[in-house]
Amino acid sequence: MDLANIGRAVMAAMSIASALDLTVDDAIVLNNSNKLTLRLVPCDVVARIASEGHQVAAFEVELAQRLAETESPVVALEPRVDPRVYERDGFVVTLWRHYEPVTPREVSPTEYAGALQRLHTGMRSVDITTPHFTDRVTEAQLLVATRDQSPMLVNADRELLRGTLRDLRRAIVDRGAAEQLLHGEPHPGNVLSTKDGPRFIDLETCCRGPVEFDVAHVPEDVSGCYPHIDEGLLHECRILVLAMVAAWRWDRDDQFPDGKRIARELVSALRKGSPWPEAGRLVPLRRGGR
Repeated sequence: MDLANIGRAVMAAMSIASALDLTVDDAIVLNNSNKLTLRLVPCDVVARIASEGHQVAAFEVELAQRLAETESPVVALEPRVDPRVYERDGFVVTLWRHYEPVTPREVSPTEYAGALQRLHTGMRSVDITTPHFTDRVTEAQLLVATRDQSPMLVNADRELLRGTLRDLRRAIVDRGAAEQLLHGEPHPGNVLSTKDGPRFIDLETCCRGPVEFDVAHVPEDVSGCYPHIDEGLLHECRILVLAMVAAWRWDRDDQFPDGKRIARELVSALRKGSPWPEAGRLVPLRRGGR
């Protein structure tokens, strides 16, 4: 969220929470990317705020409710208020339960892989309309193809990304692997270590595709603990994800800190080949405008 809008967004969230009889004296910024995430105190509620018209907020609330019914390891909506999207002063706000951090904060590979597997199991029972993973690839392809949107991307790197996105998209689809609902970006930045075990946050990136697309976002020591993975498909998905991230970092509107340096490093890695950098170290992965 633009710095110019943060003050208004904070006031909108605090006003909504107060109107719902939650005690709010202050707000602590937890994260600012395409959404602003706050911890409201002393009521201990997490508020996620986006600009008005952010339709994904309603989807995220619905999916969180559906997944809670399957006991999937996802963060819960705040139980003291109605589970819905609240609107005020040009912003949409959703309210979530706050989880106190536990020690160690880093989730072990076995726990991480187990939580992701349980999430996938729960997601298989949820029938909800979502984009296909190829829709996200299309976003990256359009960005690379539109010079006005990626003006700093030099021709040689543009052609490399164009070819990588095209060829790996085709190769993955042609494998005909089983597909299901996915988190979309289950990287370490979207995993909380809680007293109840790992829980996944940020459901707005959900899509349909092979589980290997999700597993491509986690560190290799985690993917090594995930059972019954097609290693060839996982390898292709890892490269595809890195190419997508590189494309989003070249977006002229991308606000990721030091994003263009990361973009150059990713293009260099794609040209050089394995070993590949871990996508999870490049959070937030998605395009900033989403």
